Amino acid sequence: MGGDIGLPATVPAAVAFARKFPDVELLLVGLPDQIEKALAAAKNVPHERISIVPASEVVAMDDPVEVALRRKKDSSMRVAIQTVKDARAHACISAGNTGALMAISRYLLKTLDGIDRPAIAASIPNQNGRATTVLDLGANVDCTADHLLQFAIMGAALSQALDHHERPSIGLLNIGEEVIKGNEVVKEAAELLRASPLNFFGNVEGNDIFKGTVDVVVCDGFVGNVVLKSVEGLAKMLSNIIREEFKRNIVSLLAAVIAKPVLDRLRDRVDNRRYNGAALLGLRGVVFKSHGSADAYAFGVALERAREAVVSGLLERTATAVAQITSSVQQRAATESSTTPAADASS
Repeated sequence: MGGDIGLPATVPAAVAFARKFPDVELLLVGLPDQIEKALAAAKNVPHERISIVPASEVVAMDDPVEVALRRKKDSSMRVAIQTVKDARAHACISAGNTGALMAISRYLLKTLDGIDRPAIAASIPNQNGRATTVLDLGANVDCTADHLLQFAIMGAALSQALDHHERPSIGLLNIGEEVIKGNEVVKEAAELLRASPLNFFGNVEGNDIFKGTVDVVVCDGFVGNVVLKSVEGLAKMLSNIIREEFKRNIVSLLAAVIAKPVLDRLRDRVDNRRYNGAALLGLRGVVFKSHGSADAYAFGVALERAREAVVSGLLERTATAVAQITSSVQQRAATESSTTPAADASS
């Protein structure tokens, strides 16, 4: 029910997704009358694999988190997440209010052992024709070094599951590559990452996201959200420049015809819709957040990413990685403690 477009985007995307993947069953959660109307307008609907789960309320895009969490207890968002908690669904996908989705997901599903805070992770296209996973993108503004280590663990698991990187490289977003750069939290996080079994590349800068220098870039939610909004703004600006420039005169129009194949490839590479679907990592369930402005194509991409996360065992990978690295860090701390000379009692 959520998103800027709502059912005209989500229902056609769901129908197309169900046709593409015969192994999938879909639960469409929301106001039944409206969903039935949208399904009636769709073509070739595999009704045997699509069910409607009723909900009497909808979380608005501008609803405060408290309203969504405490007052709208029969909202489509809450009912959808409840289906994951009840093991009725393997994953939940929503284009609705991000803050509400995170709060309700954390309240109902809880976090995995060893994870203090869930994080939002998404893919940003890079010049290698692939994508760089970046997290956190806004769920956690104030972070400790331990939180950044947890983000790295979860980001590595996501990269393994969705991008099929056997041992993803991890970069820590900083104002420079040098070890001495950054604030105390970032410096401490770098030490923790270097001591962990993760494939830690080192500090990276903002342009490394687009170069594809590493598979995963870790930062706090304040910085990550600024990065995300900047990328979205840049993509829209490039698209507008290309479109407006070739409207100016006949010569440009002729050039556009000649250059169309190149422009089409450029448009596809900077098209954020191809990378829609941010994972809410660290929860005891798979939850994906679609961009609020997603059209049917983009929402379909989010559905496919969520399916891939389930098929690839994202939840299990994350839990295993967290347990292994937490154990490794604890063992290292214990070893260092046992080898440190005891303080002189007389001093």
